Amino acid sequence: MMPAGQEGTARRQAAMKARYVESTVEVMSPGRMIVALYDRLLLDLERAHKAINSGEHSTSHECLIHAQTIVAELHDSLDVEQWPAGQHLASLYLFVYNELVTANLEKDAKRVVSCRDLIIPLRDAWREAAGIVQSGSGTGA
Repeated sequence: MMPAGQEGTARRQAAMKARYVESTVEVMSPGRMIVALYDRLLLDLERAHKAINSGEHSTSHECLIHAQTIVAELHDSLDVEQWPAGQHLASLYLFVYNELVTANLEKDAKRVVSCRDLIIPLRDAWREAAGIVQSGSGTGA
């Protein structure tokens, strides 16, 4: 347990961080929001891969569940009525989602890498479409 003073400071810092993240998200363009989702998805996949390889099953589970939530959000945000070609992307999202579920159940690092390899070009395409320039090819924003 933390002393009362440190606990209060930790709570204030967490609240400040939450407000910052909330205000940042509120002003993001839709394109930047999608890129941010992809970046976080890739971070989750990296963390899950490391956790699987080091036997940290609860961490890999958390990361893969969060990744699945992001993929579901990306899938559900597609409007295939407005963009019929989006059906192909929707199918890819469903494939990735199912692979992540299987990777989580079987603690299969290769499936995680396979999903990452499918997501990176999508993130890069969205980044370019949103006009976001970044040096290097890391997964961070």
